[in-house]
Amino acid sequence: MTSYIESNKDRFVSELLEFLKIPSVSTESSSKEAMYQAANFVKERLLQAGADMAEIKETKGWPMVYGEKMVDASLPTVLVYGHYDVQPVDPLNLWKTPPFEPDIRDGYIYARGASDDKGQMYVHVKALEVLNNSGDVPCNIKFLFEGEEEIGSDNLEPFVEENKDMLAADVVLISDTSIIDNDTPSITTGLRGLCYLEVELTGPDRDLHSGLYGGAVVNPINALVAVLTKLKDENHRITIPGFYDSVAEVSEEERKEMAKIPFDGQAFIEEVGVTVQSGEKGFSVLERVGIRPSLDINGIWGGYTGEGAKTVIPSKAYAKVSMRLVPNQSSDEITQLVSKHIESLAPEGTTIKVTAHHGAEPAVTPIDSVAYQAASKAFMDTFGKNPVPVRGGGSIPIVPMFKKVLGIDTIMMGFGLDSDAIHSPNERFGLFNYIKGIETVPLFYKYLAEESKK
Repeated sequence: MTSYIESNKDRFVSELLEFLKIPSVSTESSSKEAMYQAANFVKERLLQAGADMAEIKETKGWPMVYGEKMVDASLPTVLVYGHYDVQPVDPLNLWKTPPFEPDIRDGYIYARGASDDKGQMYVHVKALEVLNNSGDVPCNIKFLFEGEEEIGSDNLEPFVEENKDMLAADVVLISDTSIIDNDTPSITTGLRGLCYLEVELTGPDRDLHSGLYGGAVVNPINALVAVLTKLKDENHRITIPGFYDSVAEVSEEERKEMAKIPFDGQAFIEEVGVTVQSGEKGFSVLERVGIRPSLDINGIWGGYTGEGAKTVIPSKAYAKVSMRLVPNQSSDEITQLVSKHIESLAPEGTTIKVTAHHGAEPAVTPIDSVAYQAASKAFMDTFGKNPVPVRGGGSIPIVPMFKKVLGIDTIMMGFGLDSDAIHSPNERFGLFNYIKGIETVPLFYKYLAEESKK
């Protein structure tokens, strides 16, 4: 397999570049042509890689791509999940090269979707080709690639519910996470959940002249900032009553094991231009982003924000607030709890309306399963080191959904890096990581088949 990968490496890269040129931004209704172009690209490449079948599956939103390579009913079946949709590219002026004109420099492919998730998803298409060329596909493989991950996957769960038999498998395999670094492979064993809210604070019934009314009426922007400031204390602990009631506390023994992970918290923050660590007192950087909940303001606006000056007191002010959740916290419960609390903080003379957007549940996957052991052996073969189990700070809502609907756990074999700038300008994916993924995934199937026979 290694010789085949080496001799076809340039083609594998050129195919990914072609995929990355498609502006499949799912949040934009104007992207219809690009979304279907991306879905068809994936379908055709699956067939070329050796899938028995691949087809476009319509939903109420953007389409799914389903494919399969069925070898023998007695062998394990893996359901590979990924997404072909990408985040918007704003702010465009911060990109060094156009986001949909992929550029290779310094060993990285720069483009929107390079790491999240087109590059990592396409690893699995090429892994199928590698296996098919070897004449030995050791497992049954099903593929489910969606186009709505970046906008909440609203149509995924209904699709899975309606197609349980078609999607039946022994384990889900996802590459939408990262490794610690290129010398330290890791497998993500936990994810935080998500609660995302929009806050609207209203004061006067129209925008006012700040000379005539300034100092006499409540300014909604000032009031909203004051409300948001009350959501955390000086130790960065969230002050919402009941917020921590269901938090699963991690034992001191597990925290000591986490401390052994080769992770430099200071280097981690300095890589994004920050020199001072910040977060909940009493926890390390790795713990803050892995095992503790968090609350962040993701956007705030109101009044006049155009060029020059306009002296107004705005009628309304807005903010977007997200919370990352940890095991035992429920996104629905936290949404209700936080919404009521924020509404109760409305200063006299104002009203607050909280709108809930999408949420996600936290997830933890076992490290003693046959699938985890297979993934660990695969990483050992290609990286020369046993992978480290880590808790991820992000959210992949479909992981708990697959467990609930299909009753199966997920193995998260990511090949990206935290420094890949996903969701940001100049997103990138290492050529090393891309090829290493194509080398590693076929070995996962091999060891899964072997471990399942024991």
